[in-house]
Amino acid sequence: MNHQSSQTIRRRRLLQQGAAAWLASCAAPTIWAQAYPSKVIRLVVPWPGGGLVDIAARQMANRLQAALGQPVIVENRVGAGGAIGAAAVATAAPDGHTLLLSTSALTMNTALGTKTQFDLLRDFEPVSLVAYAPSVLVVGPAINPGTVKELVDLARSQPGGLSYGSAGVGSPAHFAGELLKALEKIFVVHIPYTGAPAAMNDQLAGRVHFQFANAAVALPQIRAGKVKALAVTSAKRFSALPDVPTMMEAGVPTFEADQWLGILAPRGLAGPVMDRLVAECNKALGDEELRTALAKAGITAATPGTAASFDVSLRADLQKWTNLARAANIKSD
Repeated sequence: MNHQSSQTIRRRRLLQQGAAAWLASCAAPTIWAQAYPSKVIRLVVPWPGGGLVDIAARQMANRLQAALGQPVIVENRVGAGGAIGAAAVATAAPDGHTLLLSTSALTMNTALGTKTQFDLLRDFEPVSLVAYAPSVLVVGPAINPGTVKELVDLARSQPGGLSYGSAGVGSPAHFAGELLKALEKIFVVHIPYTGAPAAMNDQLAGRVHFQFANAAVALPQIRAGKVKALAVTSAKRFSALPDVPTMMEAGVPTFEADQWLGILAPRGLAGPVMDRLVAECNKALGDEELRTALAKAGITAATPGTAASFDVSLRADLQKWTNLARAANIKSD
């Protein structure tokens, strides 16, 4: 065999190998899509059962299970302000079989510089927003202002004389209280509790003056007439309290402090698996029965979207709370 012939053969082999590699790369997404899911999917919730996050997770799990053809098990892994459950997902295989359904606590704890075993932006990929949980500014029985303006005026007249409760340092209720202080330039004392129910119990006993309570905790007390709702923290009015204004309508410009709920996956999820999950989450969010069930729990279902749009909103949320934490000198315990 002469030199020219051997070169031709080698060239032909290289072309064949390249074509085979190209075909394999084209086939890979199809293989991924066909293979997923191949086993039980764990949807980790880093909060106790029965709460608003758990309710949203179980509603989504039921629909994802029906769509994906594999069991979707909600696993409550509680502790460290949601960090224990989040860490378990961050270190899981990025194959779509372990997912996290968490809240704004992820961005708020990161904004505080809380030490965790994971890095929010490095270790997670946002998959789908699921819902928004507005908080409600409630007062009583220790004070009885009729509007947000009257509450602010009362706080100005007694610097340090009023207190607000929260579910703990770095909780959405804490950040909402600090946002009010910053925007209205008032001084009120923060009283952190071990959870939203404990904060509400002390408010009912008259030991704190107001709080930004999550709707699931606030609604029963509002309906019973034990506390008064002055405003909601969402950009739009809350369907469960249609006569209660937003904070912006009540005279606090730019005030928005919804708590988001969303599904995240370990970083490195294959594109076709991500696409499948996003598509099925969007179908679930378009289900009127799911939207109604979430509304009954005090949660507003998110509009179907993309992983990229969730990523953008998560990063904006992180920047917003980081700026506030620095300006108000809020630090983790």
